[in-house]
Amino acid sequence: MSADDSQTPRSPLTHFDAQGQAHMVDVGDKAHTARVARAAGSITMQPATFALVRDGNAKKGDVLGVARIAGIQASKRTSDLIPLCHPIALTKVSVEFTLDEATSRVLCEVTARTTGQTGVEMEALTAASVALLTIYDMCKAVDRGMRIGDIRLLEKAGGKSGHWTAD
Repeated sequence: MSADDSQTPRSPLTHFDAQGQAHMVDVGDKAHTARVARAAGSITMQPATFALVRDGNAKKGDVLGVARIAGIQASKRTSDLIPLCHPIALTKVSVEFTLDEATSRVLCEVTARTTGQTGVEMEALTAASVALLTIYDMCKAVDRGMRIGDIRLLEKAGGKSGHWTAD
């Protein structure tokens, strides 16, 4: 590091260097620790569409089963999609759905785990997003007005920053 670098204020955003250039964070000196992240989101649809998903009668097949696999696959490809994410050896990814008939909404919750030098928040968020997009894709022929939303991190644990839970 040059003397000028030490004089330059650092951004609180870790993916920018002292000159404001985007870079991949160096995690080489971080300890390998158990890490977990939970993320969630939802998709709201017409009641008739909801019934197709709930009953497994969609023309394209088992919507939730395919969406679960898509979410898991997406979590493994996060570093291909998000430019500054590190490739991570995931040890577990679960994608669970809850059906809310009163609101014709499918809730998705993802848990991602690893033992490594960086967290799995992006993998959990990517999995939830792609699982919900897959539901949209499989049902769009009957309901183009579905709404995906409320994608968020619920919890993360492990690493130097410790445990965090959403309010």
